[in-house]
Amino acid sequence: MTTLSVNLNKIAVLRNARGGGEPDLRKAAETCIDAGCGGITVHPRPDRRHVTAEDVALLAELTRARRVEFNVEGNPFAPTRPGYPGFVELVRQARPAQATLVPDSDGQITSDHGFDLTRDLDRLAPLVAELNATGCRVSLFVDAGTVNGLQQARAVGVARVELYTGPYAHAFADGNADAELARCANTAAHATAAGLAVNAGHDLNQQNLGAFRRAIPQLAEVSIGHALISEALHDGLAPTVRHYLAILA
Repeated sequence: MTTLSVNLNKIAVLRNARGGGEPDLRKAAETCIDAGCGGITVHPRPDRRHVTAEDVALLAELTRARRVEFNVEGNPFAPTRPGYPGFVELVRQARPAQATLVPDSDGQITSDHGFDLTRDLDRLAPLVAELNATGCRVSLFVDAGTVNGLQQARAVGVARVELYTGPYAHAFADGNADAELARCANTAAHATAAGLAVNAGHDLNQQNLGAFRRAIPQLAEVSIGHALISEALHDGLAPTVRHYLAILA
């Protein structure tokens, strides 16, 4: 069974646009959990544009109490600043089930590429060791087509890779997803052979998720936020979570 982890960044964007506490992040997380999701994901950025360090602490406590996984994403090389203690320290404080390392810069609206393992793994290795020492599982965000470096990633303690599925989603919308889907499936196969579990995320939605899931039967987790929250504006949050779970099943 593939775990659905709901990314709550967009709930925090809406809250921060007005100030105050509405919509309530805790209530949104509880609604998703009550509807059956297996995890909650957040990607707190140093500029605090949506999910904050305080939100991470709140959701860490909630997910532990509700016994679902908590996945914290971020750039481990982003410097500390007021209101953001740095990614490794944030994970040390929250102790999530999973830390997903993403090479995004401060100015990016959203993540748009993965790590180059042949270039970046030497820098990542000591951080992976630090994160593993907190007791969390480490996942690396990688592009579809990545083959080199997967075995080395496993050797330094990486447990999973998350496939960046933006190009697949865009190709699906254009009606020609076969090549991108094959690239994703090929990377997933190589990752599995290297002893890595496979996650996926970015621009997945109810239209393109089923084909993706069928092409990668070993898929461990999908992290979905933007599309799910957008669809929930029309259909409601709990029903939308249940729709995704039905697709994954």
